[in-house]
Parts: sequence; structure tokens; C-alpha cells
Amino acid sequence: MVNLYDGRLAVNLCGVEWATPVTTGSGTFGFGLEFKDFLDLHKVGAITVKGTSLLPNPGNKGQRAVETPAGMLNSIGLENPGSEYFLQNTLPLLQQYDTPVIVNIYGHSVEEYAAVAKKLDVDGVDMVEINISCPNVKEGGLVFGTDPVAAAQVVRAVKEATSKPVITKLSPNVTDIVGMALAVEDAGTDAISMINTLVGTKIDIETQKPVLGNVVGGLSGPCIRPVAVRMVYQVAQRVHVPIIGMGGIMNWQDAIEFILAGASGVAVGTANFVQPDIAERIAEGMLAYMDRKGIKNISEIVGAAWKD
Repeated sequence: MVNLYDGRLAVNLCGVEWATPVTTGSGTFGFGLEFKDFLDLHKVGAITVKGTSLLPNPGNKGQRAVETPAGMLNSIGLENPGSEYFLQNTLPLLQQYDTPVIVNIYGHSVEEYAAVAKKLDVDGVDMVEINISCPNVKEGGLVFGTDPVAAAQVVRAVKEATSKPVITKLSPNVTDIVGMALAVEDAGTDAISMINTLVGTKIDIETQKPVLGNVVGGLSGPCIRPVAVRMVYQVAQRVHVPIIGMGGIMNWQDAIEFILAGASGVAVGTANFVQPDIAERIAEGMLAYMDRKGIKNISEIVGAAWKD
């Protein structure tokens, strides 16, 4: 691993060394390679690639994204070329960088999650992030991420299928986020990432119809940050696994807020669309903050907002 910033920003998450605590939010950074002309991928803590399924998925039809006040709605539909394409064409190119690779995976049944996790249990994939915000087709479409029992089943199946550290990405669209976190921790997840997008919609008042082809989409951006910080703050005090905080991070100040709330790492998502080198800029801002506060290592302030 490249020893950046004298190791002061380095974090060890589940045995994987990150040069900085900053990764990229799945779905906002492509497969990482699309951004190589805009920032130094060696200076990103980890590259989290877009949601990957066992087989190719064309995604949703119709308009897929729309801006909202202080954010955006997207209904991409988890479009991706499939796990085989990723292994044959993308992963070899990512391996030229000394940066951990996290693959976000999804499925529509417990068995499908396990199958893609097993297929990606290869050299070059450092961690697996489970997107449980997907409908369980076998159970009538109930989203895995809103049912602690179903979420735990997915985590157990993935843990059995892979040797990689497993991160479970929690949905905020629940009444008890702490209960969901405890359920996936009990099922064996190695880390938790939070939060995924909120659910929203936008209606065109001229056409008098929904703008998005899928009607609803995932709301992201700074508008959701207070919700995300609150959830990280609550969950961090109850679980014993590391948390990767995300949700509306636009600058280093936002990232520090998540660290203080209890996150060991952070993921920047929507901001990548407006400032493609934001992951690198956040790391630099964090270091300047640490210098000003006399902090020797970023881990010193994890959860400082609630710890004695």
C-alpha cells in the first residue's frame, strides 16, 4: 500500500488497509476507471464499484435521474454488465492500482446473493458490500433491507460463500435502523455501511406525470446528510463492527462529521458528479483539520461526539 500522508489517515477495516478513510459510494463512481483522468486512484482509500449482479442487467427504462433541491433522485435500476464481465475486463485493470477494491453486490433471492459472492471470491477483490435494498422476489417483493430476518439470511449466505470481509449496506427506509444493524451484526457482517438512499419521487406539473420512468427513485445528496449522521450516531453506540458512513458528503467537513458520529470510514457519492476529484480533496482537508486540532491519527476521533 502506498504510504500516503505519513500514514496519519490510514485505517484498517476488517483487516484491509486503506491509505485514507475515504471510499466512493457505489453507483456514483462507475468501476473507478472512468475517473482515472480526474484524480489519482492511489489516493482513494478504497474503490467501491457499482452494484454487480450475477448476470448482466440493462437497468430501468425511461428517464433515470432528476435533480432535486440539495440533491438528486436516481432510478438507474442497478444497470451493470454482470459479474463475468467484471472479472474478465474490469478487475484486471483495477489491479494496476495499489488501492483496495470493494465490490457492491445484489440479488433478488438469498441464493442469488450467495452465488455472486462466491463468483467474486477471487484475488483482487478485497471486500464485498451487500446491497440489501433489493426486493426478495421469492417473498412477494419485500425489500431485504426492511426486514431484519431477511437481511440476516442474506448476510449469513454471503458469509458462507466468500472469504472476503463482508460489509452490509443498510437502507434508511425503516422504522428501526438500530434493530437492522444489530440483526446483520448478529448474522456475522464484518462491517456496516450506511446509509443507502431514501425513497422519493418527482412529478412534472406540466405533464402531470412522474418524471422518472420507474416513478420512484433513490434520493441522495446533502439533503439527506442530517438523517445519515443521526443514524450513524445511533448505530455506532450499539454495534461492535466498524461503520462506513455515507449520505450527502460534499466536502471534508461533512466527512469529519460522520467520523465524529462514529464512522471509521466514509464514502462520497453524489459529490463525484459535480467534483470528480472530491475523494482526494476530502482526504487533504481531513489532514489539515488534524494538523489544526493536533490529531495524530484519524482513528482518535471516531465517535468523539458521544464518547466520554
